[in-house]
Amino acid sequence: MSQFRFARLALMLAAIGLNAAPALMHGASAQNKDAAPAAAAQPPQDTVRPDLFKLLDPAQIKPLMDAKNYGEIQNRVTQADAFPDKTPYETYVVNRMKLSLASATSNEPMMTQALEAILASGKLPEADKANFTQALATTYFNAKNYPKAIEMFKQMQANGDKSDAVNTSLIRAYYFSGDYASTLKLLGPVLDAQEQAGKTPTQEDLRVYASSALKVKDDAAYVKGLEKLAAFYPSDDFWTDLISRGIIRKAGYNQANDTNVLRLQFAAVKQMSPEGYVDLAELALKDGFPTEAKKVVDAGFAAGVLNSGAHRQLRDRATKGAADDAKNIAAGEASAAKSKNGAGLVNLGWAYVTMDQFDKGIAFIEQGIAKGGLKVPDEAKLRLGMAYARAGKKDQAIQTFETVKAGTGLSDIAKYWILLEKHPSGGTLAAK
Repeated sequence: MSQFRFARLALMLAAIGLNAAPALMHGASAQNKDAAPAAAAQPPQDTVRPDLFKLLDPAQIKPLMDAKNYGEIQNRVTQADAFPDKTPYETYVVNRMKLSLASATSNEPMMTQALEAILASGKLPEADKANFTQALATTYFNAKNYPKAIEMFKQMQANGDKSDAVNTSLIRAYYFSGDYASTLKLLGPVLDAQEQAGKTPTQEDLRVYASSALKVKDDAAYVKGLEKLAAFYPSDDFWTDLISRGIIRKAGYNQANDTNVLRLQFAAVKQMSPEGYVDLAELALKDGFPTEAKKVVDAGFAAGVLNSGAHRQLRDRATKGAADDAKNIAAGEASAAKSKNGAGLVNLGWAYVTMDQFDKGIAFIEQGIAKGGLKVPDEAKLRLGMAYARAGKKDQAIQTFETVKAGTGLSDIAKYWILLEKHPSGGTLAAK
């Protein structure tokens, strides 16, 4: 970011740095003894003495600038700086020329000194003060003098500049100065306003927000930042951290939901850890879903993270179980339908979903939910939502996930499925 701001500063100074020339010329002409008598009635104007004017004459400085003869310009500026008994206006003019030279040579220390002197001189036209204040604030920022940058950006706001650019610069200055509490306080409303306006926040803003929350140990704010990062800029790291902090490490989480957490992670990330693939496959086998286990293990091998003998044994078990399940699943329909509760129908439906027979599977899960008698009805709703997601039916999936209200992690899992489905790539990821 500092490189970007420096580029803007260079452009700004290129525009304002030589504005001393008209003032110089005007001041020199006031030395003309042949000036019209009417001028005597006007208030005395600031002037530059001829000997000093010769050193800084714009007609001579401009060709030197164009030729990049900065050494000669520096020589003239040094002589002008040593000129005895300078008036405040003459000092101001010398500093304007220093600013021009500093801008051309990217000499930030000289820029800072010149800008400070110009703003403190009382000679700068009112119309120019905002640009020069911004330039000084930026030089402070680039020099990592964040306290002074903060002071200048706040001054700009106090003077009426409420622009997003100034507010963003102020927030960054607070962040780099280590004042994470102020960063969080200022950046939070900005992100909320963007969300309400339907605007996409920048990844840099979200990273700064999440990082600041982590620094001040504000877990809720950190999770909020992760949610937005996963929503707008999904990555394996963001999703893995979000699932850990937003579900597993949250108070009240029940490990009985581990399988569904892993299902969410399997859908959300491009590559899980070896343990993630193994744990999900083992749990799926334990729950009677070998086809799901086979898909998970196959994905782990395809990703290159599963390759040991134990992994191959797991794949063999899952492959055999999937083949047996495909032969025998239809035989279980009658017994599931006769069951006193809907659990068998829900499990049967999920088994069909894992076989990519989505319509059939969804119908059975819906029948199971309608039949009732389920130990955890919201877990069945979650499975129905996942079934819709795997079938590529985003709207139905989101509507179903919104009905999951139970705690112990279920509602949080559903919430993040909604987050996943609302992202453009959600259907693709969910269909793995």
